[in-house]
Amino acid sequence: MRLLLISDIHANMEALRAVLENVKYDSIFCMGDLVDYGPDPMECIDWMRSNNVPTVRGNHDNAVALHVDCGCSYTYKHLSEATREYTWASLSESEESFLRGLPLKIELELDGLKLMLAHGSPASFFDYIYPDTPLEKLEEYTASVNADYLILGHTHKPAILKTSKLTILNPGSVGQSRDMDWRASCMVFDTKNRTNEIVRLEYDIDTTCKKIRSSMPHADELEAILRRGY
Repeated sequence: MRLLLISDIHANMEALRAVLENVKYDSIFCMGDLVDYGPDPMECIDWMRSNNVPTVRGNHDNAVALHVDCGCSYTYKHLSEATREYTWASLSESEESFLRGLPLKIELELDGLKLMLAHGSPASFFDYIYPDTPLEKLEEYTASVNADYLILGHTHKPAILKTSKLTILNPGSVGQSRDMDWRASCMVFDTKNRTNEIVRLEYDIDTTCKKIRSSMPHADELEAILRRGY
């Protein structure tokens, strides 16, 4: 199977659409954070829900659904808090209920491979496992994981990492990249050939930014982050 791995859409429907329309896949898995920062939270949630995409709950999904703190980094926290009011105004109770119902982890087996999906780490959606996280720390995060592949999001930076017993995959962010590359990021995992490829795609960023400028707070800062990829 060709698995399309996506994460951190952050209400950017143009970026999500570019991924869906330009990547060949058999199934999709999402590592969370459908909302906050972007202009189309309802549209992104509704697409994921109507297409029954297995999705774990990210820290921003949790904050919107439960009206609690997002626990995100100081650099972006003020943007999350400011855009959350916009997000709540854009969603109905039905969408918030959907976010509340998302699991914190998903475990499954495909083509003889055991997969675990989470947002930050298996222990918490607040944990950050970056591309340069030391091997010793990776071993700590994965000590209790019974899987061949651990698939995560949260950092907005794509990565393929290995420990002594498993591989960690992070597809990066569809909707708000933070690795100095503005394009939407995702990953294609071929379960038959055991290969995984990070894919970057241009999208209609001008339309996304136009939507942000027309209705969202901190529009200049949000647009700058999207355009420079950080």
